[in-house]
Amino acid sequence: MSHHRSSSHPSRRKFAALITGAGAVAPALAAQQNPPQNPAQAQAPNPNTSVQQQQQRFQPPPPPPEPFAGTIEFTRKYVPLKARPFPMTQVRLLPGSMFHDAQEWNHGYMSRLPADRLLYNFRANAGLPNGSTEPFGGWEQKDDGARGSELRGHFTGHFLSASALMWASTGDKDAKAKGDELVAELAKCQQKLALDGYLSAFPISLFERLDRLSGRPRDPNAPPDVSQTLPWAPFYTIHKIMAGMLDMYQFAGNKQALEIAQGMANWADHWSASKTEEHMQEILNTEYGGIAESLYNLAAITDDDKWAKAGDRFTKKRFVNPLASRRDELMRLHVNTHVPQVIAAARRYEISSDTRFHDVADFFYWTVSTGRSYVTGGTSNGESWQMPPRRLAAELKRSVATAECCCSYNMLKLARHLYSWNPDPRYFDYFERTMLNERIGTIRPVKGYTQYYLSLTPGAWKTFNTEDHSFWCCTGTGVEEYAKLNDSIYWQDDHGLYVNQFIPSELDWSERGFKLRQEGKFPEQQSTTLVVTAAKPAPMAIRLRVPIWAEGSSVKVNGKALEASAEPGSYLAIHRTWKTGDRIEMTLPMRLSVEAMPDDASTQAFLFGPLVLAGDLGNEGITEDMIIGPNAPNLYRPPNPNAAGRGGRGTPRPMAPAIEVPAFTAANPDPASWIKAGDKPLTFHTTGQKKDVTLVPINTLFDKRYSVYWTVS
Repeated sequence: MSHHRSSSHPSRRKFAALITGAGAVAPALAAQQNPPQNPAQAQAPNPNTSVQQQQQRFQPPPPPPEPFAGTIEFTRKYVPLKARPFPMTQVRLLPGSMFHDAQEWNHGYMSRLPADRLLYNFRANAGLPNGSTEPFGGWEQKDDGARGSELRGHFTGHFLSASALMWASTGDKDAKAKGDELVAELAKCQQKLALDGYLSAFPISLFERLDRLSGRPRDPNAPPDVSQTLPWAPFYTIHKIMAGMLDMYQFAGNKQALEIAQGMANWADHWSASKTEEHMQEILNTEYGGIAESLYNLAAITDDDKWAKAGDRFTKKRFVNPLASRRDELMRLHVNTHVPQVIAAARRYEISSDTRFHDVADFFYWTVSTGRSYVTGGTSNGESWQMPPRRLAAELKRSVATAECCCSYNMLKLARHLYSWNPDPRYFDYFERTMLNERIGTIRPVKGYTQYYLSLTPGAWKTFNTEDHSFWCCTGTGVEEYAKLNDSIYWQDDHGLYVNQFIPSELDWSERGFKLRQEGKFPEQQSTTLVVTAAKPAPMAIRLRVPIWAEGSSVKVNGKALEASAEPGSYLAIHRTWKTGDRIEMTLPMRLSVEAMPDDASTQAFLFGPLVLAGDLGNEGITEDMIIGPNAPNLYRPPNPNAAGRGGRGTPRPMAPAIEVPAFTAANPDPASWIKAGDKPLTFHTTGQKKDVTLVPINTLFDKRYSVYWTVS
């Protein structure tokens, strides 16, 4: 028995100091080496030759070329992955947990959305009949001749992915059948369009505008004219559809979906190849999602390098160059535009071994997860990063639209890539916190609706999409997220398996005739139990993640306490020959802790283990239409009639409620001295305050105002 902790990355604290300190040290050092000169003196050489030689000796060297300065050349060379997730078909969630509940609520929502309505805009664009079918609203709003949504069709792409993932996760035949029906009907649309493989729910003229207007300044005083306005994000939508097709092929075995994806890739290849690199870089200033990731995935599936070379054209150099040089220049960037680009870089590294792409993904993940993420694991404010890293208290005050849910969905995808390269348990400390607080807490019970933002403004409340008139980006990533909650519980390598999440589930490692059933009610209970079923004795290592928050964790095997232990933030590896009936019992002690903002120690949040606690501030003045739907003006920004081509966007903007949020006085640094456990599990109460508050996990609090961050003196 042993424990293992990877040390290939700096600690969070050291890394945060590194990324925030580097920018301040370099200018100061440069100033010492090159003091300011009088302009006249600077132009005339010093007649003293020894001084001239000394001046030349201290001239700073020219800056090195940017990592992506030249033409990007693709060479296939796969990176051997050090850990692999078990296929979702081999893992099943067990009833009775919040994860299984979320899966079922999402399943119900997906089943209520008819295929004909998901196909409406595709058929209309291809000139195929729709009969009496009604289109969806919101971001799927049809082209009414004036201002249809320019993102229409994106949700159908998400739905294809979610259908394939739901089939893989649950074996639900209806989910697969609907996905297969969508693929077959979209193939008819692609064939009818006859545009080199082009498939979309909007006309190809959006790409003509993108080509014509990219890089061209627009007169801000000109009247709105859709023909003179850059389209919203056409490649973003193409990516969602192509990704949905690839998921239907990879997870649901639909070969027709692969043919459609190849047709779409063929069109994207020809379109992008016709542009100069300079113009293509201008085009990439308009959001284009992770289309490069889909092209790299297609290259891996088909063993055809031309798709990877097409993917390389979607490498935005002004974004990746600083990252590859380990510089955080993310301020003012739109977050969910860029996380998919980093996922694409991670995939590019995996199929090419080009370390520049590794460095892009690695540095981006660590700077965002350690310096740009709130206590919930969420990141972004008003969809962008508005301050330098570790200025989160200042960032929080910039707007109330914090932590866009899409961003967390994509950051978790990125974390999975990095973990496969180096199975460091810290990736799953981040994954667990983000999943428990930012993801599980943002799906509405029973209805299955999801959030756009998880607002962390004190006094906010949770708001959700409607049944069929929203379809935000986060509605799309939502149906995907809650269809694959079993995808990262168990991982494997050549020596055994990793248990990374404490979710009631069953692993069927059929290749080895080995099953592992995880039982318990974590986090309601501070423990988990794993039970083995083996067709024959199975020698292997089972590595249990000991979370960073679990001080004093202990393990028993078949009722006997292990003498070995592991530090929080590491793995406890149990090497033995496993037999049917073997039982592992693991305690996961949880305690109260404080997490202060890095730039304001008085702004604090409280956690119990990995659970972020929110104060219940009541529901006074909150009505149902303020919780669900774009009908409340104090919660949503209505479509801007002057934004040509973006009708129906209806992006939710939760406003800061006009209520007084209490401040706290902490007589002791230990929060347990003044925050006490209540009568119900995972319920706490402040004591000795001017106004005491009940605290519960944010993932359990709905339809009420809440606060996560508090002013504490």
